[in-house]
Parts: sequence; C-alpha cells; structure tokens
Amino acid sequence: MTGTFAGIDVGASTAKVVVVDGDVRILGHDVRPSGMDFTESGMASLDAALAMAGLSRSDLTRIVATGYGRDNLPAAHGTRTEIACHGKGAYHLHPHAMTVIDVGGQDNKIIRLSAEGRRLGFRMNRKCAAGTGAFLEEISARLGVPLDELNELAHQDDSVAPLSSFCTVFASTEVLARIRAGEGKPTIARSIFASMVRRVMEASTYDGEVLVTGGVAAHNPAFIDILEQALDRSVVVPDHPQLVGALGAALVACQENTANPINPQSTKESTHA
Repeated sequence: MTGTFAGIDVGASTAKVVVVDGDVRILGHDVRPSGMDFTESGMASLDAALAMAGLSRSDLTRIVATGYGRDNLPAAHGTRTEIACHGKGAYHLHPHAMTVIDVGGQDNKIIRLSAEGRRLGFRMNRKCAAGTGAFLEEISARLGVPLDELNELAHQDDSVAPLSSFCTVFASTEVLARIRAGEGKPTIARSIFASMVRRVMEASTYDGEVLVTGGVAAHNPAFIDILEQALDRSVVVPDHPQLVGALGAALVACQENTANPINPQSTKESTHA
C-alpha cells in the first residue's frame, strides 16, 4: 500500500496522534494534554507526530479523528467512535479474542472482541469520573502528592483497604478522614488503585485474555499489578497504551483509502518510534 495516514484521538484529558505508512508501520506519534482548545491541541499533536516522522501535513493521504473532541478537528477526513477505534487498534496489536479495558482521563471502556476482531459488546461509564484518571488527579491533590508519585507510593505498602465510595467527592472526604486517623499515604495510595480495580471488575466479566490501554495503564504499574491479582492472571499492556485509539483511527484511515485488507500482524514500529 502507498500513502501516509494519521489517527487523531482527542480525549477529555489528552490528545494522541499516530502516523503510519501504507504498511501500517508507525512513523511518528505524540501525546499531550487536551487543554481547553481541542482543535489546537489535536493539531499541535499531529504536527509533533509528523515532525517525528520527518513529514508535513501535505504528505498525509487521509486523517481520521476519534475521541471526545473528534468533531473539533475540521482537518480530519472522517471520524469514528472511541469504541470502534480502540477495538480496532487493540486487535491489530494483539489479534486474539480478548476483552479490552481502557482506563482514560474521564471514562472507562470495556470492549469484548472475538477471535476475528468483531466487537461482541461493550460497556462505558460516562456518568461519573470515579475509577478514571480524573479520580486519581483529585485524590492525589487531596493527599498533597504529585500525580506522578502516587504509583511509587502504592509500591511501598502491600496493605489494601479499598475506599468505600465510588463517588469522587465522597472518596476525597474519606481520604481526608483516613489521613486524620493517621493512616499512611502508601496504604492510601494502594487502596486508591484497588478501588479503581474494583470498579473495573464490577463492570464486566473477564473470561480469556485481557488487554489494558489508556493513560492509567501507561503511567501506573501499581494499577496493573492489582488488576492482575484480582483477575488471577497476567494481562497484556501494549508498549504505548495511550496510543491504541489513535492507532485504530489511523488504521481506519488506511483501510478507507484502499480495498486491500490489512494484516493485523504487520504492525511494527519504525526506528522513528
């Protein structure tokens, strides 16, 4: 296949871009905060990914956008839902029957895929930020601990006393009460991740393989450790968990430009990545 394709995934918290060639090799990628202007952050992320690939916008054959801010990108030739793109990106990286767990900044997605990559069902929470990256941000602020240190704290203690409330507001109040009672920050930090895992576990059943994506998976191995304990088996975490949706959008762009099928096992990063 010929051409160069881009997938832009603008979520509520971060903008992600993946640029691929016609053989679906990743040439460039970028992740940055979405900020207040989804158009600006999405296009800035696209330009950064293109710079990594040594390309410019004029080199792109097709762009597909996904995510919460997908309709804010007039440069895109088309849009697709987060569910469709995360499922497609996950299956391309790991072509097996599986359940995809995406823990993002503002929502969680649970996507079940068949051995052929067909979507069998999905669940998504949009009503509450509990169990998401926003939940971690709120609790880290309550603890007075930078977000990037929360994971390190969670690895300092194996004790777990999950928060009794899933509501971010009530959970914050509970954290303050535990601090006043003298409970250590490492225990509280690990308990926060345990509460997030409990939220995921109660959302669905998990038979077979599980692949985890999103910013929480990218930056918090403690979450993965506790999830594996809850599942009693290992999970698959891609090399770039935050980029799976953008990769799926890039695959859509490539597929829409040609009638030829894409081999799921052909994805491999170039030296640029």
